[in-house]
Amino acid sequence: MANLNDMSRLHTNDLEIRATEAVQRHLSRHVVASKSVSQRKLDFEHSRPRWLREMGAEATGVFFYVFPGIASVASFTLNLANPAGVAAFGSSFQIGWAFGIGIAFAIITCAPTSGGHFNPAITICFAIWQGFPWKKVPHYIFAQVFGAFIAGLLLMGMYWEQIAAFKAETIAKGEPLIFNGGPASILCTFPAMGQTNLGYLFFIEFFVDSFIGIVIWASLDPANPFISPVSAPFVIGMAYASMVWGFADISISTNLARDLGTRIVAAIFFGGKAFTYRHYSWIALLVNIPATIFATGFYELLMRDSLQKIGKGHAVHENGEEGLRRHMTNTGYMETGMTNAVRQDADSKVNGANEY
Repeated sequence: MANLNDMSRLHTNDLEIRATEAVQRHLSRHVVASKSVSQRKLDFEHSRPRWLREMGAEATGVFFYVFPGIASVASFTLNLANPAGVAAFGSSFQIGWAFGIGIAFAIITCAPTSGGHFNPAITICFAIWQGFPWKKVPHYIFAQVFGAFIAGLLLMGMYWEQIAAFKAETIAKGEPLIFNGGPASILCTFPAMGQTNLGYLFFIEFFVDSFIGIVIWASLDPANPFISPVSAPFVIGMAYASMVWGFADISISTNLARDLGTRIVAAIFFGGKAFTYRHYSWIALLVNIPATIFATGFYELLMRDSLQKIGKGHAVHENGEEGLRRHMTNTGYMETGMTNAVRQDADSKVNGANEY
C-alpha cells in the first residue's frame, strides 16, 4: 500500500484525493463490460515522460478555466448593443459562474495528473509550504501561461468575425482599442476610465487574491472536516466566482498565468499598449504572487493543525514514531499508543465540528 501511495502522489501536491486508492475502492457501474488493459497500453503509459504529462495537464486545466470565462466576457461585451441586450447575453453574474465552473472542471479533469495548481502563485506556495520540488516550478508556470495563451488564441479564432466588426466600429468612433469595455478587454483586465489610483487597484487585487488563496488552502487541508475531495473543486470555483461578482467592475486579475497568456494575445491583435495602458499590467500580473503567499502563510501559521493531519494518516512526523512520541510526551499526551491517541484526538475534533 505504501508503494501505491507513493505512485499516486509523485510530488505533484495533488488535492489529497489519493487517486490510486480511490480507484481501488470505487464500485464500477458499467453498462458494457470494460475492455481489458493490454500490456502495450501499459508499456506506452509507462514510457510517457512524467514532466510532459504534468505540463500537459496544467496547460489543459488553465485552458478549461480561462476559456469559459473569456468566452462569457466576449458574449457579454460583443452583444451590449444587441436589441436583446444583457437579458439574453449575460452579465457579471454569468461571467462569475463561467470562471467558477471552469475552475471546477479544470480540477476534476486535470488535477489527478498534475496536482491541479493552474496558478503560478499556487505552484510557488506549494514549493514554499508543502515540499513541491522547486525544479518543477518553472515548467509548471510555463505550461500555465501557455494554456491561457491558447485559450485566448482560440477565442479570437472563434469570435473573429464579431471581434473584427467591434474593432472596426471602435476605430470608426475614434476610440482606442485598449480600454475597459474595448475589444482588448475581452481577453484581459484593464482599469475603467475613472480608475486612476494604482494604490487602490493594488489593494483590491491583493485582497481578492488573498481571499481566494485562503479558501484554496483551507479546501486542500486534509484535516478540514468540512471539505471532501468531491466538494473541493466547486468550493474553490465558488470562491473565485464570488470575487468576480463583487469586484469585477473595479478590475481584478486573480491569476498571473490567466492574465499574462491572454494579455500576450491582446498585444498581438490590438497592440503593445496592452502591457502599458495606465501602467496597470504589473498589478494584474504580479500582485497575485505576494498576496497568495501572504494568504497561505496566514493559514499555515495560524490555522494549520499538523497533529490532526498526522492523526488522519495524511502525513507522518519527520522523525517517525519516535519523534511523534517525544512531541506527545512534551505536550502532555500519554506516551503509549501515540498514533491512536492522535487519531482519537482528530476524530473528537471532527465530531465536535459536526455537532457545531
